[in-house]
Amino acid sequence: MLINIRCMKKCDIDKVLEIENLCFSVPWTRESFLMEITKNKCAHYIVAEVDGKTVGYGGFWVVIDEGHITNIAVHPDFRGLGIGSAIVEGLINLAKKKGITSMTLEVRATNFIAQSLYKKYGFRPVGKRRGYYQDNNEDAIIMWKYDM
Repeated sequence: MLINIRCMKKCDIDKVLEIENLCFSVPWTRESFLMEITKNKCAHYIVAEVDGKTVGYGGFWVVIDEGHITNIAVHPDFRGLGIGSAIVEGLINLAKKKGITSMTLEVRATNFIAQSLYKKYGFRPVGKRRGYYQDNNEDAIIMWKYDM
């Protein structure tokens, strides 16, 4: 299976929203994604495709020389196939091209699969944001990757 990673475009938003709604209890809106990819000069988003079908996406914001990963999602029907890894690698590679020296993200304290994926790419837990997630008041683990 070939996974194609490319920059997100406006025409991707419908498929991205489908994935967003399947993956998150408090999904981003169409307007949020549109703003991110058309107006936010600090935002960079990618999509993952398999056989021309959008199956995942991810993005980050550039803050001076740091990258803050905003979201990563893989369509539930395509999990466990390496797409999450391809997205994380794509974000890291894009960040390096942008001169990013470190990256950070928040992940649900109970999302051990995602935490394991991020650790595989050198992200390490460094703190906790108590009650970070609106839907259930779950804590977030703050992870950083310093060795870009």
